Amino acid sequence: MDFAFDARTEELRNKLLAFMDDYVHPAEKTDREQRALLASPWDTPAVVGELKAEARRQGLWNLFLPDAEYGAGLTNLQYAPLAEITGRSPHLAPTALNCAAPDTGNMEVLFQFATDEQKKQWLEPLLAGEIRSAFAMTEPDVASSDATNIETRIVRDGDDYVVNGRKWYISGAMNPDCAVFIVMGKTDPDGADIRRQQSMILVPRDTPGLEVRRAMQVYGYEDHSHGGHAEVVFHDVRVPAANLIGEEGGGFAIAQARLGPGRIHHCMRLIGMAERAIELMCRRAVERTAFGKPLAQQGVVQNWIADARVTVEQLRLLVLKTAWLMDTVGNKGAHTEIQAIKIATPRAVVDILDSAVQLHGAGGVSQDFPLAELWASARTLRLADGPDEVHQRSLARREIKRYL
Repeated sequence: MDFAFDARTEELRNKLLAFMDDYVHPAEKTDREQRALLASPWDTPAVVGELKAEARRQGLWNLFLPDAEYGAGLTNLQYAPLAEITGRSPHLAPTALNCAAPDTGNMEVLFQFATDEQKKQWLEPLLAGEIRSAFAMTEPDVASSDATNIETRIVRDGDDYVVNGRKWYISGAMNPDCAVFIVMGKTDPDGADIRRQQSMILVPRDTPGLEVRRAMQVYGYEDHSHGGHAEVVFHDVRVPAANLIGEEGGGFAIAQARLGPGRIHHCMRLIGMAERAIELMCRRAVERTAFGKPLAQQGVVQNWIADARVTVEQLRLLVLKTAWLMDTVGNKGAHTEIQAIKIATPRAVVDILDSAVQLHGAGGVSQDFPLAELWASARTLRLADGPDEVHQRSLARREIKRYL
């Protein structure tokens, strides 16, 4: 691996750092103030639209998609340091750059598996930032960490499919701009191959029978920047058969293709969150005095900051190696490393954020600092895209298999 940024990465990185300093960080307070005045908590503050317009003007748009026709044409290795920078303000920056989940994963699915007509109807407006989307997979009545448990039914009826099921924590579903759901369900629940029972289908939001029942909180937060996380019920929802993504039985494979890039993108942003936590710790440590000397001179505080720096450097190298492998040998060839970063990064960043909260005392759990919300986001990522234990189980099996 060459650890130096290439010329294009360096150029984009410098532009993005300036964009963060000049526009995103100053907008964080404005976003909170404007959101408090909105008629609905799910409406988008005006400042977000202004950020998106500026990001697009500067060419900082759709950086996540490695296709030059639809996206920026960056490799995973080129995108990694850029995603890290956006992680410093994860509730504003990814949205401003049109690089926010769940839209990124949905756009990747549509890019890889959709028909030309589906791309025109849904992918192009998503890439333009004209609409938002949701990904409907997780269910409350089964252990969704095992995707083969999904119970939502997608049944063929003539020229249509009929969808019935109940989902929850469906990211993006509360956003008024959410125009389409990618829904995972079973088209062949009795099939011999449990990984060929599932399919994915496009369901427009205004389809009769689709009910967005309620918003789900995440550690007490509503997570407005993601468009919320909703409980959604599909009751005899009828859509054309042409809305099927790929082929019947291809849903599990599509989900795996979607989650690979999603997992590494989350880890990239988590490193940015950790960097911001270290910065806040250092600023707090030099500004505050306790027991007769600055916090920066307290041994325990020095240990927290030193351990955080070592951890971030380790995580960054593992993430960059994973990105490099995804570019050179593909997602399948990088499977072990993708699982490794998904296990290691959220867990370690939660610890760093916890130390930062502790150092800030009451301020750390308040709305006056971003730490509590960052902690909630990082802790949630130990569940999202597969819980730690699922990845540990799979990774261990691959390791042990070499000795059987």
